[in-house]
Amino acid sequence: MQVLKFGGTSIGSVESIKQVIQIIDNYRRNDEAKNDDRITVVFSAMGGVTNQLIEIGRMAMSGETDYMELVRRIEDRHFNVVKSLIPVKEQSKVFAHVRGIINELEDLLRGVSLIRELSPRTHDLITSFGERLSTTVITECIKSRGIPAQFCDARQLIKTDAQFGHAEVNYQLTNQLIKDHFDKNTDLQLVTGFIGSTVKNETTTLGRGGSDYTASIIGAALNATFIDIWTDVDGMMTADPRKVPNAFNIPTITYAEAMELSHFGAKVIYPPSLQPAFARNIPIRVLNTFNASHKGTTVSRTAERRQYTITGISSIDDIALVNVQGSGMIGVAGVSAKLFGVLAAHKISVILISQASSEHSICFAIDPRGAEHVKSILDAEFAAEIEHGHIDNIIIERDLSVIATVGEGMKKSSGIAGKLFSVLGKNGVNIVAVAQGSSEINISVVINKNNLSKALNALHNIFFQSEARVLNLFLVGTGLIGRTLLKQIFDQSEFLREEKLLKVCVVGMTNTKKMLLNPKGISLNDWRERLLTEGVTTSLPAFVDKIKDYNLPNSVFIDCTSDKDIVQFYESLLDANISVVTPNKVANSGPYSEYRRLQRTALNRGVKFLYETNVGAGLPIINTVQGLLTSGDRFLKIEAILSGTLSFIFNTFRPGSSFADVVREAKEKGYTEPDPRDDLSGQDVARKILILAREAGFPLEPEDITITNLLPDSCLAAPTVPAFFDELERNNAYFEKLLTDAEANGEKLRFVASFENNKASIGLKTVGVDHPFYQLTGADNIVSFSTERYKDRPLVIKGPGAGAEVTASGVFADVVSIGSYLA
Repeated sequence: MQVLKFGGTSIGSVESIKQVIQIIDNYRRNDEAKNDDRITVVFSAMGGVTNQLIEIGRMAMSGETDYMELVRRIEDRHFNVVKSLIPVKEQSKVFAHVRGIINELEDLLRGVSLIRELSPRTHDLITSFGERLSTTVITECIKSRGIPAQFCDARQLIKTDAQFGHAEVNYQLTNQLIKDHFDKNTDLQLVTGFIGSTVKNETTTLGRGGSDYTASIIGAALNATFIDIWTDVDGMMTADPRKVPNAFNIPTITYAEAMELSHFGAKVIYPPSLQPAFARNIPIRVLNTFNASHKGTTVSRTAERRQYTITGISSIDDIALVNVQGSGMIGVAGVSAKLFGVLAAHKISVILISQASSEHSICFAIDPRGAEHVKSILDAEFAAEIEHGHIDNIIIERDLSVIATVGEGMKKSSGIAGKLFSVLGKNGVNIVAVAQGSSEINISVVINKNNLSKALNALHNIFFQSEARVLNLFLVGTGLIGRTLLKQIFDQSEFLREEKLLKVCVVGMTNTKKMLLNPKGISLNDWRERLLTEGVTTSLPAFVDKIKDYNLPNSVFIDCTSDKDIVQFYESLLDANISVVTPNKVANSGPYSEYRRLQRTALNRGVKFLYETNVGAGLPIINTVQGLLTSGDRFLKIEAILSGTLSFIFNTFRPGSSFADVVREAKEKGYTEPDPRDDLSGQDVARKILILAREAGFPLEPEDITITNLLPDSCLAAPTVPAFFDELERNNAYFEKLLTDAEANGEKLRFVASFENNKASIGLKTVGVDHPFYQLTGADNIVSFSTERYKDRPLVIKGPGAGAEVTASGVFADVVSIGSYLA
């Protein structure tokens, strides 16, 4: 015997029912070819019908007359199946049969409407009509194709107690009735799922999802070879694919694993349905009606070896946590027994339990719909203890979710809990409660509901690395550096995925006009066109709010601008567990207190604030300083040429050339700002040496930097850029003398930033042939560090310190380093 069960989505439409009939016929043909045992099929109600029946019962009880409209819709839906799948000459008798069932429902609803009461017993009877209607119609469809089939009302076979809504099965009586029925009836049996009856023939239901249970009960009674649950997904998945796009199929799974995953929210199998099959060691296969060739998932006593330590991650979206605590509980026997005895007496189902080792508190998770009822029960039961202060007021925490990581492999592996807590911590997900099953195949955590999607995706990425770890990027600034960065990400993405198991996903981008966001990622093939055509009017606050609303794991905010206003958002982003990467120097060159606050926020939140490109573009200057300081070295002196513009100008300025012409050439090559005085003033260099001094451990303020003006006052005071160049021409003799004097001494002019003895200065200096800055060429930057370890021979870093390519590559390197931190 093989038992098949088709869920509501599998029989939700005419087309899907045709597919179901084809699947049943394929089973029959295979069985005939192999001379195997028979098949039996269990059906749920058509998709959505049970919910409609529940609503109809509520409306009737409330005296709302509109419920008849919903009844008509249910009737029309079943009539439509008859019209579409049964020959015209056979339709009338089926219409009459369906109409008779509908008449019975209408009579029942009139009674409910008259007495304004809906008892659990009547509620069960009303909801039973879904399965009775669907199975009746499908039976007639199959019979019309010449297949010997028989409608089987499960109420005649499955006997239960009178616990309406969630009845307990009397297995001894039920098993005998099923065996007797199948011994006497050899036609294909089409059975109503979900329902049973008491010994007094009162209709009961087995709980939502009870059609799976029906199939398992019948399969166990008949010692079936397989129980096949046909649904709308390709078996059980590593996580809910609606929340975790990278979730994939689990080919085999044990009963224990399936039970844990189902209990904690995996809706593919109704948990009680596993018990009868488990008792008789009957495999359950979960298959997809709409992808019948897929092998789905097989649930059995053992599972195949798999490459992953855990089997799956499931969640319950909405729970409430009840916290019972008090000093009077410590060392007092019987508190737990009293607490859970009360809950059991009131038939309160507990999802999860966690108790402090001090016995000071016990918390447990329940369905939030019953939270106030539970509180009132416990307040009454522990009234004396609360009054005497032995127990504090009982607290209900709402808007929580529970996540369960499940797998037999967890028994043999260390570090699973550490990995779980670490990845949640790095993503700013606070854990409210923790529980681990004694079987060691489940670790469950309670978290805030708004972090559920982020937590599930982060955990799935870390435990199932068939897909690369994902970094979700939000870019501000699509100018030269931003554009170059996007190109570098596009060109390098395949290498990072294949060699580093890292997927860099640009989720959002914005410029001064528009923003574009897509939580699934923006294609970098045509981002310009998309930003232009699909982007919406932007503002920085709106963009930042969207980033926080998305609440994606491993989020990184990249500021590729020099905008002074953007830095005000850094702290709130870091505080929301979003890493920040930027070449923008404004945040780190303001007041020292603000600089430290950003550092501290990033450290406290376990995220990264990276700004290697603040000094020297892509040169590894800041990382080197941080490495030396962290390892215990002490800085004695820093000398640096930190402006590619000024480096180019003084490397190009030769005897016989005009200083004004050299500055003009630098401007034409794009080395300077639109107004070259912004470079020649030394303000940008001042910010850079300030940042370096701070990174070296010295709490300098901007006003501590001494700048010796390079330009005469008349040049600085010029009203326009052309007027500035005119003044520069008039002062050419001044600059020629500086150059001539240096050449006469065998030295060269260099614009140098220095830090020594807690003092920072910037100005034009001359350096001799023995100085490391003497041989500098082009627009290169150079930094010389003298430290306790590098006292005799300074550590020198030299290379291109400006340009979109090297700056973007420095930003990209910071981003990739965050990906490595996730490993």
